[in-house]
Amino acid sequence: MKLKLLVLVLALQIAWLFGTVVVQERALARGRIILLETRPVDPRDLLRGDYLALNYKISDVPVNLFLPPVKNRLPTGARIFVALAPATNHFYEIVEASATKFVPPPGAVLVEGRSAWSRNAANSIHVEYGIERYYVSEGMGNPSGKLTVQVVVPASGHPKIKEVFVDGKPYAEAAKNGTQ
Repeated sequence: MKLKLLVLVLALQIAWLFGTVVVQERALARGRIILLETRPVDPRDLLRGDYLALNYKISDVPVNLFLPPVKNRLPTGARIFVALAPATNHFYEIVEASATKFVPPPGAVLVEGRSAWSRNAANSIHVEYGIERYYVSEGMGNPSGKLTVQVVVPASGHPKIKEVFVDGKPYAEAAKNGTQ
């Protein structure tokens, strides 16, 4: 009886792990790929190692882009939906935002995030999308150059980082060549 229970527990753990991998890989394979501009910071997490803290241009959503307009303070952690569309420079920019889910304009992609704080001095709401950290090998977390991020947005609207570039080169390649 104990052996059967142990086998069942192990089988469930393996199934959960496999299911998690399948869901993540499916999102990366089927999602829409977009390019975002960033503003990096270089922190270190003692438990996880070096990472880049990425602050995106789309992280600060002007209140005038919200439909319906935001009249009161949004609580921290409120769901925010942002429509992003390609600009002339190939980077995606905000075209519309709302505290409720909506259908994005043609050619745009809908991304879901959470408000980090409400209205700052620039009269915008800071939104975090869950793609603000990119973990790198130890000693590789201080790039010099323009960082851009290729992001995959699956149908769920929860973006995932696909690739980080330093001056147009993949991060790993730039780190090997000493461009960082």
